[in-house]
Amino acid sequence: MSKRKTQENDAEVDQFLADIQDDQQRTDCQAVLTLMKELTGEPAAMWGKAKVGFGSFHYRGKTSEGTWFHVGFSPRKQDLVLYLHCELEKQADLLEKLGKYKIGKSCLYIKKFEDVHVPTLKKLINKAYKSPAIAGATID
Repeated sequence: MSKRKTQENDAEVDQFLADIQDDQQRTDCQAVLTLMKELTGEPAAMWGKAKVGFGSFHYRGKTSEGTWFHVGFSPRKQDLVLYLHCELEKQADLLEKLGKYKIGKSCLYIKKFEDVHVPTLKKLINKAYKSPAIAGATID
């Protein structure tokens, strides 16, 4: 069984965010950082070189096993990616109210923080943080 390459590390989240060149993206990341800290009550931690995560859980899948964060984000060239493990495709009622976004399996992609409805985003982050899949810790 393979293990995840991306691991929690001791890099400084504040330094990582301060090094973001694009002003809008840096501001958006700071806003998401503040939201996730407030909603989870967890400290932010770096995972790999470019992901900021909150909390952690152990999982075991069919082909891999490891530790991962409950919720997190990563600034990417095209979008700000939010990692929300709440089966986003099943959150149609909330996604209708969210604003401009794209989704992947557990990822929410937004261009600008100002394009999303913050109260709805808070609900999605809370759902992901309290996800039964994470609470059970075994994902098959």
